[in-house]
Amino acid sequence: MLAHAGSVDETWSVVMIFAALWAGWAGWSRLKNRGFPRLPRAGAYGLMGLAGLLLLGALFLPRAILGPPPPAAVRPTTSAILSIVEPTEGASVEGDELTVVVQLVGGRVVDDDTTTNAPDAGHVHVMIDGGSMSMSYGLEQMIPIGDLAEGTHEIEAEFVAADHGPFDPPVTATATFVKASP
Repeated sequence: MLAHAGSVDETWSVVMIFAALWAGWAGWSRLKNRGFPRLPRAGAYGLMGLAGLLLLGALFLPRAILGPPPPAAVRPTTSAILSIVEPTEGASVEGDELTVVVQLVGGRVVDDDTTTNAPDAGHVHVMIDGGSMSMSYGLEQMIPIGDLAEGTHEIEAEFVAADHGPFDPPVTATATFVKASP
């Protein structure tokens, strides 16, 4: 939650954590007769409950309200070139899984814990027929295709920055394959 320091949702989480600490401390102090003598005991129990709710809210509420963070407004550029090695163009594929192998020249795939955009560094998204996205921090992945109908399908791979947003210009590769009956 606090590892990326500074986004709006993290700021709200920190505010809620401090509010929870204060509410918990005030309620606990009253229940132990160490402070807040004008606060009724029922109010002290209420503050303790509020503290628990604030802590839970700090973990889940900001992301639920704000949604995923937007990609950076200024997109990084790259000289990378992406191509689909497997499946080859027009290949016939049987079974419930599709092996996708891409080649990346002039770029490098980084770990999933990398959060800073950098030129020529990112990971690969794979889409079939414009949907069913898969994400890979490598150049080879298995994609389930058991639900795909028999026939021709388009696979698109995109090399994206660490924040999952596209490079400027986008780095993509496409190929078609035919899902055949087993």
